[in-house]
Amino acid sequence: MRLPAVRRGFHLITDLLTAELPELEQIKVGTAHFFIQHTSASLSINENADPTVRHDFEEFFNRTAPENAPYFHHNSEGPDDMPAHLKAAMLGTSVTIPITNGQLALGTWQGVYLGEHRNHGGRRWVVATLMGQQ
Repeated sequence: MRLPAVRRGFHLITDLLTAELPELEQIKVGTAHFFIQHTSASLSINENADPTVRHDFEEFFNRTAPENAPYFHHNSEGPDDMPAHLKAAMLGTSVTIPITNGQLALGTWQGVYLGEHRNHGGRRWVVATLMGQQ
């Protein structure tokens, strides 16, 4: 599935993912695996209610992998490129979530984040694999 282009930061995409998977409703027990096909964006699961969590994530990772660090050699695509790769490596490219009675079995305060680590990342591709029993 193709995600819309978003600004740099952390974005809740749980509803976008489930909207593209009508067959999810058919699965009684199973798993959903989501994999992003990019090296400068990430997927993770975290707080879905308070937007300050997403802001704080962005602040933390910007300090952890800063732009224009003098020790980075990979900068031909801009100062945000190598930090984006590092952030994606730290957070990961996939999440696996149980399915129960046709729904993702996320906790009350959990949601799937797209970490867009580039200033102009563009649209992102996510591969979804559903496995389970009807």
